[in-house]
Amino acid sequence: MINLSYYKNLLTATSLFFAAAFHAQFKLSDEKATPETVKLYDNLSKAQQKGYFIGHQDDPAYGVYWKYQEGRSDVKDIVGDYPAVYGWELGDLELGKEVNLDGVPFEKMKQYIREGYERGGIITISWHTNNPITGKNAWDSSNTSIKSILPGGKDHETFIGYLDKVAVFLSDLKGKNGEDIPVIWRPFHEHTGSWFWWGAKSASNEEYKELFRFSADYLRIKKGLHHLILSYNTSTEFSTSEGLLSRYPGDEYVDMVSFDAYQRGPVENGKKFASQLDSWISVMNTAARQHSKISAIGEIGYNQIPDRQWFSNILLPVLNKHKFSYVLFWRNAGFKPENNEVEYYLPFRGHSSEKDFIKFYQDKKTLFQKEASKLKLYK
Repeated sequence: MINLSYYKNLLTATSLFFAAAFHAQFKLSDEKATPETVKLYDNLSKAQQKGYFIGHQDDPAYGVYWKYQEGRSDVKDIVGDYPAVYGWELGDLELGKEVNLDGVPFEKMKQYIREGYERGGIITISWHTNNPITGKNAWDSSNTSIKSILPGGKDHETFIGYLDKVAVFLSDLKGKNGEDIPVIWRPFHEHTGSWFWWGAKSASNEEYKELFRFSADYLRIKKGLHHLILSYNTSTEFSTSEGLLSRYPGDEYVDMVSFDAYQRGPVENGKKFASQLDSWISVMNTAARQHSKISAIGEIGYNQIPDRQWFSNILLPVLNKHKFSYVLFWRNAGFKPENNEVEYYLPFRGHSSEKDFIKFYQDKKTLFQKEASKLKLYK
């Protein structure tokens, strides 16, 4: 007689073995990482077997028709749950300003970060830092060379001043027990493009690597910050893992491989975007496996979401084919008077894609705050 219990136990043990083998390969680059940071990284790798966390930039700070309303979120308004990943931005902090380049006060940002962490959520921070050579914004890539801010360069001390202000902010992120709040640190992102001063137009591959390494060493060694998970984040100018890794600074400086991607143009471009996204994720995961790193989609979105079934028809079929840690949707800025445009990447109450986003939320692989809280990512 067949012993079904034996085979069931064998199958369970085998599944656990392969799940353990999958996440055991991943290791943080910082040997002095805090216990909470190590736990988060380990749990991010384990969670890839279950699904992927959903994030949203600036989610609790504002939405399309509101700003700074306690406990509110465009995501929560629709599905009754927060996203699991909270994205934030430090641009203009380096200039000593009280609000970032999107108008969010840094002190409020710290409050939101602490609240997201206490809920068991994940914090990721980007840095559209101003150009320390010209004094203009991050998008000023005209006739500059980042050699000037590297050690020995004439603008090196200016850049050091920028990093010092970032270090003060990051070191002030504390939990209720005084522990450092782990942060997925995503600096100098979309560097394979040409629109930022650290991008391909202004920095050679080797110069970019040196910039990344120096910044990481300065924050970790000089400033003693050991709660950072470092994300190597490209845009989509790649078709092979070699191309994606062309500016890779080394395993000792990277914990996560990621890219940013946006659908643009008419709804009819959806299938093409889905095909491209499928390819980009495959390449990213190949590159990440080669270096024993976890992967993520650093930014994604389709401004104003003109396709009312974009989440279920375009995104889900592609995302559910792959294993990665999280995907971050860009911000619901609403009306932007400076350019007379409306910008948002997740639906809000009453939007035509609201019901479709509920389907997205209900999918077993999309993990929001309630799932993250249950998983106890820091323990």
